[in-house]
Amino acid sequence: MEYTYEFLSTDNIVGYLASRPETSSIIDTNSIVEIKEVGDGNLNLVFILKDNLGKGIVLKQAIPYVRLVGPSWPMSPDRARIEYETTVIHSQAAAHLVPEIYFYDTERFIIAMEDLSDHKVWRTALNNGDINYGSAESVGEYIAKVTFATSIFGAGAEAHKKGIARAINPEICLITEDLVFTEPYFPGDRNSYLPSNEADAQAIINDEQMVLEMGHLKFSFMTASEALIHGDLHTGSVMVKSDAAGAEISTRAFDSEFSFYGPIAFDIGAVFANFYIALARSIALGRTEHIAFLETLPNAMWTSFEFHFRSLWPTRQDKRVFNDSLLDDLMVSWKEGAFGFAAAKLVRRIVGLAKTSDIETLEPDLREGAARGVLRSAQMLVRERHNHLSVDAMTAKVKEIMQEARTGKGA
Repeated sequence: MEYTYEFLSTDNIVGYLASRPETSSIIDTNSIVEIKEVGDGNLNLVFILKDNLGKGIVLKQAIPYVRLVGPSWPMSPDRARIEYETTVIHSQAAAHLVPEIYFYDTERFIIAMEDLSDHKVWRTALNNGDINYGSAESVGEYIAKVTFATSIFGAGAEAHKKGIARAINPEICLITEDLVFTEPYFPGDRNSYLPSNEADAQAIINDEQMVLEMGHLKFSFMTASEALIHGDLHTGSVMVKSDAAGAEISTRAFDSEFSFYGPIAFDIGAVFANFYIALARSIALGRTEHIAFLETLPNAMWTSFEFHFRSLWPTRQDKRVFNDSLLDDLMVSWKEGAFGFAAAKLVRRIVGLAKTSDIETLEPDLREGAARGVLRSAQMLVRERHNHLSVDAMTAKVKEIMQEARTGKGA
């Protein structure tokens, strides 16, 4: 299908915004003093506008191809509808943990949302060595509240099935199925890494147990329609605002265009992976204090997730066979799955397309060991996930592997 709508630009965006009366109380379009295009992601155009009183708004527009690659990779802009509807649904369960939405333009695939430019992208903050107490707990709360609300437990069977039909997102899901679960395990045009990590990447391809585990995880990702998950939750899709002492003021999850009804463990594992990638960076840089902070984050998030999900459990729609023992079993299963999905995300971010600045901005002599540590950690996680270790115990193993793999200055 060919799309012919007009793209937003610094030249036309003020006129467009002035044509939308929904935003008249949000920002004064007659006194716009700043327009910034900040779409540093892989898919979309994102603009922040501010007026002379400092009030702001964000406009995000889906374009009909993958921005990272260009028009040669077409992509339906309907993903903007998915993000809009998911954010609205998630706000019903956790309004304080997502951006406020002002409107959605169905003809030009534009979402207008709250300006969070007084926050930092969490990946950027962690890259800089910031300490943000409380944000991991808030991410765990977000996952618990939105997944419970949209699961059969919170929504009931009929609403859950209707939700699945509404949120089918095959084109976007295929990106994850290919880039996360498949391509890193076969030599491909979209894979890349430092020449010094060639043997590490090849070790992943040759690891039969790893490939088998990815098969199980990909099958779960494609078939387990447990809840309306974010689908691309990581430190780059979380905004944080902290005080001078690092205490949380606000934490928000955004960019849910990869959302669909999938396995609850996927979002948990994706965040685990990004905490571990941040840990690899700080180990490479020798940031002792930051390392001590980062290694607390996976368990803080998991503990918060479990606490909030269990707190909601008594409100489940059907209590007949969905008893407390089932919940105990689900927690075990979700933790095991989360470590597996974390492994998949770790490999993808080192070998596959769309890497992370945590690792990529390291000098090559440091990046080599950080990348090696991430890949070896992934191989450990897929094996140890079946042994019912605590989150802290698994994180300790990851830290040890990354420290042993460290290269460059001070190694």
